[in-house]
Amino acid sequence: MADADMTMMEALMLLCQEKHIDQLYLLDRLEAALAETYAKVLKLDWGAKVTIDRASGKIYVYRLEPIDDSMDEEGNFTEYEEIDVTPKDVSRLAAQTAKAEINAIVRNAAREQIYEEFSGRVGDLINGTVLQSTPDFTIVKIRDGVEAELPHFDQRRYPDERNERPNGERYLHNQHLKAVIVDVRDPNSTLPPVRGEHSRPPIVISRTHAELMRRLFEQEVPEVYEGTVELKSIAREPGMRSKVAVHSLDDRLDPVGACVGPKGSRVRAVVGELRGERVDVILWDEDPAVYVANALSPAKVTRVLIDPEKNYAGVIVPDDQLSLAIGKEGQNARLAARLTGWHIDIKSETLAADILKNVPLAPEPAVEDLLDEDTADFEPERCAHVGEDGTRCRNQARPGSRFCGVHDVDAFDGADSDAIANAEDLI
Repeated sequence: MADADMTMMEALMLLCQEKHIDQLYLLDRLEAALAETYAKVLKLDWGAKVTIDRASGKIYVYRLEPIDDSMDEEGNFTEYEEIDVTPKDVSRLAAQTAKAEINAIVRNAAREQIYEEFSGRVGDLINGTVLQSTPDFTIVKIRDGVEAELPHFDQRRYPDERNERPNGERYLHNQHLKAVIVDVRDPNSTLPPVRGEHSRPPIVISRTHAELMRRLFEQEVPEVYEGTVELKSIAREPGMRSKVAVHSLDDRLDPVGACVGPKGSRVRAVVGELRGERVDVILWDEDPAVYVANALSPAKVTRVLIDPEKNYAGVIVPDDQLSLAIGKEGQNARLAARLTGWHIDIKSETLAADILKNVPLAPEPAVEDLLDEDTADFEPERCAHVGEDGTRCRNQARPGSRFCGVHDVDAFDGADSDAIANAEDLI
């Protein structure tokens, strides 16, 4: 029995070294699991307590009997008498249960260790090797003993699952892959687990997340990594096309040129890692009109009208640029709207001119509308005289009068009527 106990302890120690698990932690968890197992096998009403000798590996089982004087105000016993009921031979059921619990403890301990290491690395770029690919997810090896899951579930069949694979991508065994960490499953979480969570890797990675674009540019562009060039916004349709708005903290540095690189070498490296996904690098601007115009690149924009209250941007483009500005199936306009955060409405110059032509102009107020009938001393700014041809005098009215100095007869104090007539001819 002692040899068997030592063999078990040696096996546990080797297992701890292989899985990088704390030995005392594993023994504590094993004691708790075996206590539950023996309580069921021996049918103990008040449960059992199991201790494992740390030196010899011998297992002791105690039946718990409550002490009558230890009952608290709520009617619960707080102290128990421990009675040794260690069986001479461990039953087959107990051995199988203990083995299953040990495997569960080892697996959970490894997941806890991975969670502690990687939970603070969400958003980081990882390099991995494809181990296995199924219709629902791909297993990627990050390093020895650490694996990640890249899910690509059919959203119609599994709406609660993720799809982190760009359209058109397929992965082969031993293929090198770059992705970003988007989630690390907590083994002690009280939330309902996803389907098969405990048998799937705890690390979830993505190839569709916008953060992947940011990390790739940091890797390829030193100015982005150093922080001289900022990636202000990213809009992606994974596997098809992306737009990146960049800004330089150094006025002497062209951020677009820095990201594109000599002969496009830098952005070409990013496109290659994204399997041919088209990447547009545009210049960010604090002026929303300029920013929206840049976001619609490569289309040329004639004018941008901004309505900040409605978060609306009306864009006018030349007739031959309309289809380019909208893009195939609206892709260019859609990405520009996501990139800038503005609702963008694109019109051609011809259509915009037709719309403006049909907008009625506000009519000029009639003379009588300018006069306040209830106010006798109303002083209009313009002379109220209207000639025989219906033309209104353009002179300014005299203070205290509705007419200018030419048409205010009282102002002339008996002046020659011929002089008045001559003055009217000059108007």
